[in-house]
Amino acid sequence: MILDSHIPEGPLAEKWTRYKNSQRLVNPANKRKLNIIVVGTGLAGASAAASLGALGFNVDIFCLQDSPRRAHSIAAQGGINAAKNYQNDGDSVERLFKDTIKGGDYRAREANVYRLAEVSGDIIDQCVAQGVPFARDYGGLLDNRSFGGAQVSRTFYARGQTGQQLLLGAYGALSREINRGSVKLHSRHEMMELVVEEGVAKGIIARDLVTGELERYAAHAVVVASGGYGNVYYLSTNAMNSNVSAAWACHRKGAFFANPCYVQIHPTCIPVHGDYQSKLTLMSESLRNDGRIWVPKKKEDAEAIRKGEKGPLDIAEQDRDYYLERRYPAFGNLVPRDVASRAAKERCDAGYGVGTTGLAVFLDFASAIERLGRDVIEQRYGNLFQMYQKITDQNPYEVPMMIYPAVHYTMGGLWVDYELQTTIPGLFAAGEANFSDHGANRLGASALMQGLADGYFVLPYTLQNYLADKIYEGAATTEGEAFEKAEQAVRDRIAKLLNINGRHSVDHYHKALGRIMWEYCGMARSKESLAKAAEEVEKLKQEFRSDVYVPGKAEEMNPELEKACRLTDYFELAQLIIADATQREESCGGHFRIEHQTEDGETQRDDENFMFVGAWEYHGADTPEELHKEQLNYEHIQIVKRNYK
Repeated sequence: MILDSHIPEGPLAEKWTRYKNSQRLVNPANKRKLNIIVVGTGLAGASAAASLGALGFNVDIFCLQDSPRRAHSIAAQGGINAAKNYQNDGDSVERLFKDTIKGGDYRAREANVYRLAEVSGDIIDQCVAQGVPFARDYGGLLDNRSFGGAQVSRTFYARGQTGQQLLLGAYGALSREINRGSVKLHSRHEMMELVVEEGVAKGIIARDLVTGELERYAAHAVVVASGGYGNVYYLSTNAMNSNVSAAWACHRKGAFFANPCYVQIHPTCIPVHGDYQSKLTLMSESLRNDGRIWVPKKKEDAEAIRKGEKGPLDIAEQDRDYYLERRYPAFGNLVPRDVASRAAKERCDAGYGVGTTGLAVFLDFASAIERLGRDVIEQRYGNLFQMYQKITDQNPYEVPMMIYPAVHYTMGGLWVDYELQTTIPGLFAAGEANFSDHGANRLGASALMQGLADGYFVLPYTLQNYLADKIYEGAATTEGEAFEKAEQAVRDRIAKLLNINGRHSVDHYHKALGRIMWEYCGMARSKESLAKAAEEVEKLKQEFRSDVYVPGKAEEMNPELEKACRLTDYFELAQLIIADATQREESCGGHFRIEHQTEDGETQRDDENFMFVGAWEYHGADTPEELHKEQLNYEHIQIVKRNYK
């Protein structure tokens, strides 16, 4: 199959304008006759539903939580990128575009990324109009700070709670449409299956998580905005109920899954502190603006710290290795996330790590406090410092934080074209659920930008273009064989899990899967480790199928059943991640094959053989997936070795 990304003709800077000028429209009276399903109430889903409802479409929106405000977008702390150039430091749409392509190690689609940069400024205007309390400078203008992978200040922020404030803005817009009746909210509902009829998406099967009842919903188009799949690793910075199942249900029905091996490891997380931990806590990348990362220069000092014989304040300045500043003088502590994460791992693997496990480095604010004053640091990062102290019982104003990389964001996702439509007509994917904008590594503060760009400024155009033909189809209905079969398939899957009656809990298997993936397919991969991962995951999957114990019944609130359904999908996803990482014989961004690195430990791309999007087609739970390739053609960008030195 040839993957057609449907990129408009013409110069890069004119593609989106040309598209909007030629797209088909639906008149207001006909919009009221059309139904759209949106799965997910994070920034992408909430903004899309609010925008589509305001246009006059009938929208059904679904969320796992009891309120859209609890979507995982609230966890984004540091900020949102936009090319406003308020600091007059040389930023532009062109520079944001190039930084994003370079940050993704030249593995993103050029046209989509340029559009993202192009609409970024409109996002800020939209959010300010909604009342989002962005930080302001002394003169009252919106303030900006720096983030990794850029040499300009383009990140708008609301202290350390930017995601929460942006989501409240989107929630306000969504609530207005719910009140008007154009959007209907279905909270505590989980999408279990996509309904496809004659190759076209027609609706979903959802499970009421309170009663356990299966429900049918029909629509003329379906939008999946359900987030990423980082929890396949069990320990990650994602909320514990974040999962891949909505996207995977689409994949099972024919939607290609692209670049699954591109998993981002965030460099600034609170280190693992015990075997019974269920998730990890992210410390915002914004801390790298003023914090300096270091380890002891002497192994004996690192060992003394690990034994508790010394503390970080006992290490003299001349005996500290500010290794990011040493290795990457041009960007220093603001190198992209994948670079910073691997550098931390390298120092710890070499024996210079700190903390009781040796898997930690210091993030030190002493020089910033001395330079700016504690009150300024408190104003910028106060809630983050407070969160760190509550978790670790250490005061970061007085003692350096300890951090270590952890699974955070996934650049892979459902394959979409320029219109954000998947390989199934009528099925669209937005935000972290699609693959489109970040290549092999996402720059910090770009997730919020992409989610809101997709929801506010892309889908309202592209969905309308698709729906222009649907006015002749009549009302969407849940009657018919396609809905019957889809619902029965869900019932069969649930019954199968409940009838195993094995010895071990779902968490037992999820933790084991996470350990395999982190150990053999984590920050660094090799041919041998990936083969080991494939073997171990298959063995564990078969054991799960025969020996998991899922208590309770289907027709009731049953969190263990929810987790079991999601873990079934994670096993298949894990095998696809391993297959994708195995075939990609190069290192790029978050995908680091130790056989393919430069002499100084940087990624070594193979542009001749691997400059493509790897899009996988599902052929069954126990059948290898088929790889399709979308070649990446750069007409505007000069492809060079990524260099932050």
